[in-house]
Amino acid sequence: MNSTRKRSIIANLAVWAIGSILLVLLDQYTKYLAVLHLKGQDPLVLWQGVFEFLYSENRGAAFGILQGRQAFFFVIGILVLIVAVYVMGCLPSWRDSHYCWLGLCTTLITAGALGNMVDRISQKYVVDFIYFRLIDFPVFNVADIYVTTATAALLVLMTFYYSEKDLEIFRLAGREKN
Repeated sequence: MNSTRKRSIIANLAVWAIGSILLVLLDQYTKYLAVLHLKGQDPLVLWQGVFEFLYSENRGAAFGILQGRQAFFFVIGILVLIVAVYVMGCLPSWRDSHYCWLGLCTTLITAGALGNMVDRISQKYVVDFIYFRLIDFPVFNVADIYVTTATAALLVLMTFYYSEKDLEIFRLAGREKN
């Protein structure tokens, strides 16, 4: 590996780490505000019958599944970090406009996983507070928005934007092409 490639990998990982940390801090700040202003209070109705802030403690995953499985979520969080480091290490450069979308999606997914992991480790539950009453959607938080948005964008990118050739950069070393 040449020195230019090493510098590119270090730059990718630095941008990913700094971006992820900043997004986790934003997520944690919104959860702090939710605890401070919503816990033990009636919901803060922003649009009657449609949208409100409602404090909730989630000890499971989306839609309340896997309640009390903290070790499982910790393992998933570690796996997300490992995959994110691999992806960021494979990308040509965070400055490459063709691949910057993959870097952004990776950063958002990482930040979402870490934001909720911080809650699970520190309190044994995740603070949720955003509620769409109109469709009775489960209460969620900013970290969930990161993961959901990035996953949807990733599906669109993989379906319509990136070709199979574009994604060859992620082949494991020593693995033969089909």
